[in-house]
Amino acid sequence: APGRAECGAFPRTAGAAPRLCLPLVLLLLALTPRADSSWWYIGALGARVICDNIPGLVNKQRQLCQRYPDIMQSVGEGAKEWIRECQHQFRHHRWNCSTLDRDHTVFGRVMLRSSREAAFVYAISSAGVVYAITRACSQGDLKACSCDPLKRGRSKDERGEFDWGGCSDNINYGIRFAKAFVDAKEKKVKDARALMNLHNNRCGRMAVKRFLKLECKCHGVSGSCTLRTCWLAMSDFRKTGDYLRKKYNGAIQVTMNQDGTGFTVANKNFRKPTKTDLVYFENSPDYCVMDKSAGSLGTAGRVCNKMSRGTDGCEVMCCGRGYDTTRVTRITKCECKFHWCCAVRCKECEDTVDVHTCKAPKRAEWLDQT
Repeated sequence: APGRAECGAFPRTAGAAPRLCLPLVLLLLALTPRADSSWWYIGALGARVICDNIPGLVNKQRQLCQRYPDIMQSVGEGAKEWIRECQHQFRHHRWNCSTLDRDHTVFGRVMLRSSREAAFVYAISSAGVVYAITRACSQGDLKACSCDPLKRGRSKDERGEFDWGGCSDNINYGIRFAKAFVDAKEKKVKDARALMNLHNNRCGRMAVKRFLKLECKCHGVSGSCTLRTCWLAMSDFRKTGDYLRKKYNGAIQVTMNQDGTGFTVANKNFRKPTKTDLVYFENSPDYCVMDKSAGSLGTAGRVCNKMSRGTDGCEVMCCGRGYDTTRVTRITKCECKFHWCCAVRCKECEDTVDVHTCKAPKRAEWLDQT
């Protein structure tokens, strides 16, 4: 059954249904699909973020948008960044984090299913908001925050003592705002999918904090490190994307507790999910053919690697349907040389390569799905 959760405490289901009917009530809640608009669409609005015109915001989100318009610009930039990262992580897979133009849901019906893919998208979208806001704080782009005010005075690490200096990334502010804004919609609905989303949202937020690193500048004679000034900085967002991609691979299928306050594993042979594990309720479709009800775009026409046995290989990507081969000529820059000062001059070279693309399914097979 579909579901939604936050990595710590879980909200209780509302209402006082009779005890015998509770499992049925929970099942009905869990199976209620919601194909409504998402705050993710902010990324498509660019500089035209006007709070009243953003579809799908709940009151709390709209209030935050109106109060912090500069932060919403950062949220929009962050949305573009995490979607690009999602597409990078799944570029060699049947589902490649495709977005739909001018669609307020951004990903279409594929997010209706409480699958691994939905778990990943909610986690990385939440992480993207934390990252974008924290970066904007440090760059001085926001009125409400700046560098981390707690990183002052002296401290120590395994190399000894150092002085806090520079501009430490204020990640705690980014996490607090992301939690207030992103989680607001999930907290309006007390169903299984809300629990799942809250859980994965939190995992995404904590993933960014996981990759904070201490950067230092040495002071002393001839650059010796007799004195150090240090600050905390976020790592490149790719590290968060790689980490969440591994969590996607190891995501744990769960069901709701009978009282609707948390999760139990769907398979008792699997370990219980921790606060850092992504969780999901439903198995994914195979994404082989276009299926409007599942939001699958299919893999017809997708480029595949004839030599690979992995997910990007033609056998896997094309779902056994075979592939077409087209010989194409590409113009590339080659024999580049640096000329003093200060230009790089290249020749144009022609390169002929074979491009393999997945065949479309037979018409009868396609009709079965659509």
